[in-house]
Amino acid sequence: MDRRSTCAQPDHCALPSAVLAAADAALAAATPQAPRHLASVLDEGETALVARLHLIRAARDTIDVQTYIWDHDDAGLLVLDELVQAAWRGVKVRILVDQLSAFGDLSLIDRLARVSPNLEVRLYNPTFDRAQISPLGWAAGIVCCFFRFNQRMHNKLLLVDDRVGITGGRNYQNRYFDWDPVLDFVDRDILIGGPAARSMADSFLLFWNHPRSVPLTHLRDVNRRLRTHPDAPGWPPPRYADPSRVAQARREATDAQWIQDHILADSLRVGTAEFFSDLPGKTETPHERAALAFTRRLMQLIAGARHEVVLQTPYLVMGDRATKIFAGLRRKQPPPQIVVSTNSLASTDGFAAYALTYKHRKRYIKELGFEIYELKPHARDPWLVYQRTRMGNGTPPSPEQAPTEPAVFAHSEQGGLLGSHGGRPVPLESGGLRFSLHAKSLVVDSSFAMIGSHNFDPRSDHYNTEAGVIVYDHRLAARLRGAILRDVRPENAWVVAPREPVPVLTDISQAIGDVSSSLPLFDFWPFRYATDFELKDGCAPMRPSNPAFYSCYRPVGDFPDVAMTPKAIYTRLITAFGLGVQGIL
Repeated sequence: MDRRSTCAQPDHCALPSAVLAAADAALAAATPQAPRHLASVLDEGETALVARLHLIRAARDTIDVQTYIWDHDDAGLLVLDELVQAAWRGVKVRILVDQLSAFGDLSLIDRLARVSPNLEVRLYNPTFDRAQISPLGWAAGIVCCFFRFNQRMHNKLLLVDDRVGITGGRNYQNRYFDWDPVLDFVDRDILIGGPAARSMADSFLLFWNHPRSVPLTHLRDVNRRLRTHPDAPGWPPPRYADPSRVAQARREATDAQWIQDHILADSLRVGTAEFFSDLPGKTETPHERAALAFTRRLMQLIAGARHEVVLQTPYLVMGDRATKIFAGLRRKQPPPQIVVSTNSLASTDGFAAYALTYKHRKRYIKELGFEIYELKPHARDPWLVYQRTRMGNGTPPSPEQAPTEPAVFAHSEQGGLLGSHGGRPVPLESGGLRFSLHAKSLVVDSSFAMIGSHNFDPRSDHYNTEAGVIVYDHRLAARLRGAILRDVRPENAWVVAPREPVPVLTDISQAIGDVSSSLPLFDFWPFRYATDFELKDGCAPMRPSNPAFYSCYRPVGDFPDVAMTPKAIYTRLITAFGLGVQGIL
C-alpha cells in the first residue's frame, strides 16, 4: 500500500472554493421549514468536467463518487488521478462503480486497490465475485442468475464534504464531456449545495454498505493478482491522448474567475430541492415502496401535470405505469401538452431500444398525445445544443425560438444487457462529429424541474437503481424548459408526425399496421403510422396539429440520414420481436 502524504495541514491543502462557500451559506441559512440551496445546471461538457475537478481539489474531508461507467480514456483517467491526489493529501475517497462497466483494465484496478489507504473502491453487483467478466461468464450470469445480473446501479453522484454534490446523466468517459472525436453526448448534470447534499450522503452510504457493493480485495481475480504481485505497482502519471486539453481543464479548475464565470454566474439560490434515489437491490424488494422511491416520485409528478410536460430522454420506451399515467393526462380537458425530446436512429447509441420507440410511435402520438422531436446526428446549431441554458435571466424562450405556436407554450445510459451506452451507432450517409442525446430531464407546468439518471423506460422503472434532484423553482424550471426546447428546434431535430393522409389507402394501411404491430413475433408492415419531417425553407416552426403542417414540412423517411445497413435492418427485426425484450432493454 502506498502511504505517501503530500500535505500536513488540517484542511488537507484544500483549494479555496467560492462554490463550497456558497453551499456553506445555503446550509447556514436553511431551516426545515425554509430550505436554501445553491443550484447550477451543468449542460456543457467542459463545465461539467471542470466543476468536478474543482470540487475534488476543494475537498477537505471526504469525496464520494458513484457511477455506472468508468472508462480509462483521458476523462476517466484525469478524474481518477485527481482523486488519487486528493487521497494522498489526506482526503477520504470512496468510489462505487457498477461492475458491468467498471474501468475495464485489471492492472488499473490493481493500482487503485493499493494506491492509498485513504482511497477505497467497491464494485456493485459483481458477477461471480469478479472485477472482470469474460463473454462466457456473461452468458453464465444470464443463465444462472438472470434477475440479479440484470439489475444494475445506474446512479451518478459526486459528493464533497457532504455539502455539495453533482448528479445527473454523465458517466466518466470522454464522450460525456465533449472529448470524443467521433460521438459526443448532449448530457446534463446539476450541482446542488445545501440540505439536499445530506440526502445524497445518506443515499451513498446505503449503497456503500449494501452486500452487493464488494471491495476490490474481495474479488477473486483482483485478490489473485494481489497475491501473485505482492509489490504495490504505484501510480505513475497517466499518459493522455491529448495532454494539452487535460492541462487546460486542470488550469480552469483552479482559476477562481473561470469558476465564477462558468458555474457561479449561472447558479441560482433556490428553496426546496430534493434528492431521490431508489434503494440498492431494487429487484429484491419490488413490493416495498421505498425501493422505488425515485421512480415513484417521478410518476407522481407527471400525473399531477395540468398544462404541460416537457421531457428529455435518450430512450422513449414507456413502461406500463408510465403509459397509464400519460393516458390519464390525455383524458383531461383540456389535456396537457406533452413535448418529448429524444434520439433519432441516426443519433442513438442504443439502436435496439430505439426500435421499440419506432414500434410504438402510433401509440405515443395518437393515444398519448406526444409531440416527439428526434435529435439530428449533426445538429446545425451545436453551440446552442451545449450552451442551451445560458439565457441570462432564465426567462422562457421567445416564440420564434419555440418549435410551436406561442399560445400553446404559454403555460410552460440505456444501461442494460442489450442497450449499452458504449454501443456503436448506426452508419450514416453524412460524415463528421455526431451528437447523441443522453440527458434525462423533466419540467412540469414550468413550476419544477428534475435532472437525474432515469431514462423513462422499463429498465429504469423496474431494474436499474436511479437517482436525481427535483428543484421547485420557477426560474430554474424556465431555464431547463428553454434548454430542452432549443434542442427540438428545426436545426437540431426532426419532428415525428403522422404521414400525410391519402384517401382510402391510409385507412387500409393503418388497419394492416395495427394488426401487424400487435403481433409479438412478426411485425411485418413497413408503412408506419408516423414518419420524420423537416421544416421547409421559408416556413415558421409549427405543431403537427396545425392545418398548415404538411405544406411547411416535408417527410424525410423513417430513418433519416441512416445508411441502410444490417444494423438498420436489425432495427426492423427488433420491432418484430420487441414485445418480448422490452423489459431488459
